[in-house]
Amino acid sequence: MLALLAPGQGSQTPGFLSPWLEDPKAAQLISTWSDAIGLDLVRLGTTASADEIRDTANAQPLLVAGGLIGATRLFQQDLSAISYVAGHSVGEITAAAITGVLDQVSALKLVRARGEQMAIAANGSDSGMSAVLGGEREVVIAAINAAGLTAANENGGGQIVAAGSLTALAALSENPPEGSRVRALAVSGAFHTSTMSPAILHLATLAASLTESDPMALFISNKDGAVIESGREILDRIVGQIAAPVRWDLCMETMAKCGVTGVIEVPPAGTLTGLVKRAQGEIETFALKGPEDLAAAAEFIAKHYEGGTN
Repeated sequence: MLALLAPGQGSQTPGFLSPWLEDPKAAQLISTWSDAIGLDLVRLGTTASADEIRDTANAQPLLVAGGLIGATRLFQQDLSAISYVAGHSVGEITAAAITGVLDQVSALKLVRARGEQMAIAANGSDSGMSAVLGGEREVVIAAINAAGLTAANENGGGQIVAAGSLTALAALSENPPEGSRVRALAVSGAFHTSTMSPAILHLATLAASLTESDPMALFISNKDGAVIESGREILDRIVGQIAAPVRWDLCMETMAKCGVTGVIEVPPAGTLTGLVKRAQGEIETFALKGPEDLAAAAEFIAKHYEGGTN
C-alpha cells in the first residue's frame, strides 16, 4: 500500500526546478501558474538565490509548484495506485491539489496568499524557530513549555521544533534539554504558533471562496494524524494549521497503522523520506528528486500497489 508525501518549507534548494522544466509541458504549466498568481516561479525555481527562495512568500508557492510538477509527470493524472496522501505544513496544500481537493491554480492562489500572510504576520515579531534534536520527547516538550515556547513541529525520529521569541530560543540553546542539542532554523518567524493567528482570517475567507472536492486518496492531517475524507474539512484544517502545531509524528504513525508499505515523496524530495526511515523503518521510501528518477519511481509504485487498496 502506497502513500504520497509532499515536503514543507526548508526543503527547497536553488535551481531544483531546472531539470523538471526541460520538459515543455512542465515549463508551460509553471508559466501558466506564474501568470495566475503574479509570481515568477520559473526564475525562483531555476536561477534565484538561496536567500530569495528562503523568503516565506516565495518559498511556499515554489514548493507547491515543484511538488505538483513532479506528481503530474509521475502519475499522469492516474492516482489509482495511491491509497494515502500527506504533506508537511505547506505540503498539505500540495497533497490536497494532487488528490483533487483543489484544482492546481486554486491551490497556487491559496498558497500564494498563505505565504504572503504568514510573512506579514512574522514581520517584526522578533520570533523564530529552533530544532531540538535528540532527547526524550517528554523531557524536550517540558523544557520547551517551561521556556515559554511552543512545540511547533513534532517530526518524529528525535526531532521537535521549538518556536517563539528569539530571546527564549537563545536561552533554550544555552541550556538544552537533557540528551539533546538545539539548532536555530533560518526562518523569519514562529510558524505554527499564535504568532500566525492574524493570517487565519484572510486565508479562511479565501478558502471559503474556492470550490473543493473530496479527495481521490485518503488524506492524513497534520493536526492529529487523522484520516480525512471531506474536502471542505481538509481545507478548514489547512487554514487552521497556520497557527497550530504540526504533528508529523502522528501522520507517520497513522501510515504504519493503516498498513502503508511504501511512501514516495514528490520534489523537492528527501526530508520526509528521511523522517520516515528514522521513525518507521519498516516502511520503504522513495525520494523523487529529478526526472531521472521517474522510471525507478514507477517501479517502486508498482511494487507497493500490488495487493493494496485505494
